[in-house]
Amino acid sequence: MVKPHSLFTDFDIALFREGRHFRLYEKLGSHILEVEGQKGVYFAVWAPDAQAVSVIGNFNGWNRHEHALNARWDESGIWEGFIPGLGKGELYKYAIVAKSGEVLEKGDPYAPFWEIPPNTASIVWASDYQWADKKWLQRRKEKSKDAQPVSVYELHIGSWMKVHEEHNRSLSYKELVERLIPYLKQTGFTHVEFMPVMQHPYFQSWGYQITGYFAPDSRFGTPDDFMFLIDKLHEAEIGVILDWVPSHYPGDKHGLYLFDGSHLYEHADPQKGYHPDWTSYIFNYGRHEVRSFLISNAIYWLDKFHIEGIRVDAVASMLYLDYSRKEGEWEPNIHGGNENLEAVHFLKELNNAVHEYYPEALMIAEESTSWSGVTAPTEYGGLGFDRKWMMGWMHDTLRYLKRETIYRGHHQSELTFSMLYANTEKFALPLSHDEVVYGKGSLLDRMPGDEWQKFANLRLLFGYMFTHPGDKLIFMGGEIGQGTEWDLDHGLEWHLTDYPMHKGIQLWISHLNKIYVETPALWSWNFSPEGFEWVAADDTNNSVLVYLRKNEDTAIVVVCNFSPNTIEGYRVGVPASGKWKEIANSDATEFGGSGIGNQIINSEQVPQHGKAHSLNITLPPLAVVIFVQ
Repeated sequence: MVKPHSLFTDFDIALFREGRHFRLYEKLGSHILEVEGQKGVYFAVWAPDAQAVSVIGNFNGWNRHEHALNARWDESGIWEGFIPGLGKGELYKYAIVAKSGEVLEKGDPYAPFWEIPPNTASIVWASDYQWADKKWLQRRKEKSKDAQPVSVYELHIGSWMKVHEEHNRSLSYKELVERLIPYLKQTGFTHVEFMPVMQHPYFQSWGYQITGYFAPDSRFGTPDDFMFLIDKLHEAEIGVILDWVPSHYPGDKHGLYLFDGSHLYEHADPQKGYHPDWTSYIFNYGRHEVRSFLISNAIYWLDKFHIEGIRVDAVASMLYLDYSRKEGEWEPNIHGGNENLEAVHFLKELNNAVHEYYPEALMIAEESTSWSGVTAPTEYGGLGFDRKWMMGWMHDTLRYLKRETIYRGHHQSELTFSMLYANTEKFALPLSHDEVVYGKGSLLDRMPGDEWQKFANLRLLFGYMFTHPGDKLIFMGGEIGQGTEWDLDHGLEWHLTDYPMHKGIQLWISHLNKIYVETPALWSWNFSPEGFEWVAADDTNNSVLVYLRKNEDTAIVVVCNFSPNTIEGYRVGVPASGKWKEIANSDATEFGGSGIGNQIINSEQVPQHGKAHSLNITLPPLAVVIFVQ
């Protein structure tokens, strides 16, 4: 029996229909309640084109004639009702009768928990997890307006570490607490970014084909288990960023596609609603209720899971109507341009809503084009993100380092070019998962030269990255010098850390993170022109770059030698006289280098690089050295 009941007020419905209800997860979906002295579950689902909707599950033998929901009188398209006697852990779906008469069995778009794939039922759930991160959240709020070091370890939960003795089983959320957190503390990353952890049926999609937007992947445990992992990360003072996919979703029968028999969530026009690259479907950003769904989802992860930020996937695919489409496969907007005006409006509204509820949240755009103002405030015409991935830096840097060293001097502009636009946005420097798949090889594999030179080049890459303006992101495996591409089924090659050269990469990353966090000059003026100064950008004969990173208190000198030659007596102009100490050297023996370097050097009153004083240093081969006064 289904009893009439509703969690919706008239105000809720008005907000929903206007696209401004950003906590829909408190209303739609399944909720354990007590109504008139009876405990049970309230169900509510949006299906405006349906003839009838009922709840099916183990409790009624999956019979759609047993528990029919009631259509609301207000034409909101919401069906709802209360079923006494049900509780936590019940399996269910919605049986939706389309206008065509076809019966669709759909999972709940707002379900917080799902069956483990390949099973596809939603699960009634109510978390009873008791958070212990109140002090962390308070500190986060207090520090939100201050510049902070951000060094991110990007991680795919299902393949970070496998239990090989158990047929390459992935670790659970609880097991990650024991393995991942000590590792992050050891390597010194400030944040971890989980590739999409939302429920997805196809493991090989890496999480980018989502069917359960409100549920952590049940392959690794319950929602409470995932909360426990995040809580423990906060206890260890590590922030959490989630990868999020509001750009497209798969056509699985139990998912969002043709949810009530109509194009409910996706755009009906295939030129706007179908993604040819990913054979998936694109949200209809012009539909108010769809925007409410997506923005509510972003708020949900910040609200219920206490995360620090969201990395929004494939923003470029949302912004452009002609993205990955040939002529004749797209239609211009009302102004004749290729901008998706509805998506632009959605992204602005998303960032405004997130920052209204969570001003300290970090909203990060994976945006690969020259779209202007991605990180500009919306009131000034920007999209309102806090960071944008600096894809140009990543492509140019990897292209440069892949070159044989003898040719590098002719291409030094590939490194210096990034500083021409570094202050046009608030950038993050990504060496992400996309760079170690599809035949590109691992980062180590892309470095030229013999084995020693490959490792030296990789250490140099990381040293250059950590001293370049912008937040940092390294995909798992890069920090141990993984020799092969990312393998979803077998996980990282952790045995490599038994070998000195691989261990040296790992130790170098730990040292870089320590130097980075403890040296505010490397991050406090990240997004200001005053935070960076070229000392020598044009030494193409030696393939050497020299630059300063600065803040109001300190200036540090960074020297990168992209040649395989040891250079004695290299003179570097410095901004002040006195003693200068080498605080980092990628050629140190502990990192696998040759041990060439400097310790404490007194400046000399010898003009160089436009400075009145200079240092006479030794430059190790294929190395970066960092000096502080």
